[in-house]
Amino acid sequence: MKGGLFGRIALTAAALAAGLSFASAQNKGLENPRSTAFQESLKGKKVVFVPLSMGFDLTEGWAAQMRKQADRLGYSFEIRDPAWSTDAGTKAIQSLISEKPDLMVVHNPDIQSYARLLKQAQAAGIKIVQINLESNTTTDSYVGADWSEIGRKAAEAVAEKCDAGKGVSTKVAIDTGVPTAASDVFQLDGIYKVLDQHPDIQVVSQQATEYNPEKARSIMSTVLQQHPDLCGAIGIWDNQDTGTASAIKEAGKSDQVFLVTSGGGNQVGCENVKNGLFNLYISYNVPLQGDLLNQEIARLLMSDGTAGEVQTLYFNPLTLITKDNVNQRNCWTLDDLK
Repeated sequence: MKGGLFGRIALTAAALAAGLSFASAQNKGLENPRSTAFQESLKGKKVVFVPLSMGFDLTEGWAAQMRKQADRLGYSFEIRDPAWSTDAGTKAIQSLISEKPDLMVVHNPDIQSYARLLKQAQAAGIKIVQINLESNTTTDSYVGADWSEIGRKAAEAVAEKCDAGKGVSTKVAIDTGVPTAASDVFQLDGIYKVLDQHPDIQVVSQQATEYNPEKARSIMSTVLQQHPDLCGAIGIWDNQDTGTASAIKEAGKSDQVFLVTSGGGNQVGCENVKNGLFNLYISYNVPLQGDLLNQEIARLLMSDGTAGEVQTLYFNPLTLITKDNVNQRNCWTLDDLK
């Protein structure tokens, strides 16, 4: 009996001590070792962004989100802006290979120009995320649009409007950007894989605009003079395709020519849908891309793996925006991201 009593007293004392200890922990909180390790593993790291150029919606949007995360988590973030010059971008990456930041985010002008340099950077121990425009070199990560998917969706929409017996004609024009860019080569493949299933569709023009809206306007103006019964048009990027849309409107063909374009989903692009300049706007959603990009940056900075050891990619979902669903939820402004 006594042993049982003493045992119960001992257990009660132990429980009381544990309770007091737990109460004390409750008063001051408990350190989360996972949070501590996460924060410490990122402090002092260096991330550098090499865009095509700053000053337009895509790169400004990604940069705003990357800068915000860097400030929150305590690593440094820099931008080396080539200002649309591939030569300047090449020199920037060469310099960074010598400087050895922990990670580079690269926006490729085409599939080949930076390919060799990206291999050199990874060999030097620099981790690389490619954003939205791929290179022939596969790096630690790619986050962005699946341009083949965009091409397929654009062509399917145009075929629905312009196949035999559906539109004023079966004539379609395609405006590209830079012929060697990932957005062109992969998107064209997707376009023609669909159009090849619609033999009545006639591609009457396929020309590069070099992302210049004025050149796009001039090209479309000439196409409409040569083919006043044009039924559809596919553009590569919404910023350039404002020129295409202007030419269609100036010719009084807005109700006739079904224009499909793609872009980051900014408010200006959405306004062009509301105003009837774009009939279908395929958005690859810059805010979503920025979130995915930040996750990849944090993951790679925390990883003990060597550069290029594991190669991943993620093609983000697309949103097809028309007059029927254009709204604030589908669109964004730069102020929203800062």
